[in-house]
Amino acid sequence: MKTRDRILVTSLQLFNEEGEANITTLDIANAMDISPGNLYYHFKGKDEIIAELFHQFELALGHTLKAPIEKPLGSETGHVEDNWFYLYVLMEEMYHYRFLYQSLDDILQRYSLLQRRFNRLLQLKRLALATICDTLIAQSVMRPKTKQAEGLVNNLVENLAQTLTFWFSWSHLSYGSRPPQVVIHQGVLQLMSLIAPYLGDGQLDFYHQCQSMYQSMLESTA
Repeated sequence: MKTRDRILVTSLQLFNEEGEANITTLDIANAMDISPGNLYYHFKGKDEIIAELFHQFELALGHTLKAPIEKPLGSETGHVEDNWFYLYVLMEEMYHYRFLYQSLDDILQRYSLLQRRFNRLLQLKRLALATICDTLIAQSVMRPKTKQAEGLVNNLVENLAQTLTFWFSWSHLSYGSRPPQVVIHQGVLQLMSLIAPYLGDGQLDFYHQCQSMYQSMLESTA
């Protein structure tokens, strides 16, 4: 691996484990056992490292968010499971860059150039979630009552987007450090719990299976 790539990999690991604000370029250089000058040759400061990592995050998450927009999930099967797997993949992608979400407001204030780009991702996130909800309603997987249907998707999408965006921060504040699979699975379960009241009995069975899986996971990691 080239030195530049190693710097990015090491930085991402340190940011995720220790928090971006707690890591300096000297810490990164020491972790790699290279001189600060060698690191400076590739990146003139932490700002440039953050910008490159955000670019990687932007490309990866953007690609994942566009998937249900370009091709509705479950269009061939009509199963709620397809959406669960998608949310799991989406949250795994976000977890890989979780340092951004664990101190989001602070990072966006200190690196203000990222604000507009993150907002674009947030709008894309809303669009992807709205598409999922619309598809589930069209497939009769979600069955809101007539009086609920008006404005339901907009409110539900806001709640889903909020939970998705702030889940890692909430999880860390509430439970501290936990295995990735526990954090991600509970996060997906929280998203599904927002949709669950509008599911039919058949689809609710899968939701209850996910709850059981999570409980088993907690017991095995206790």
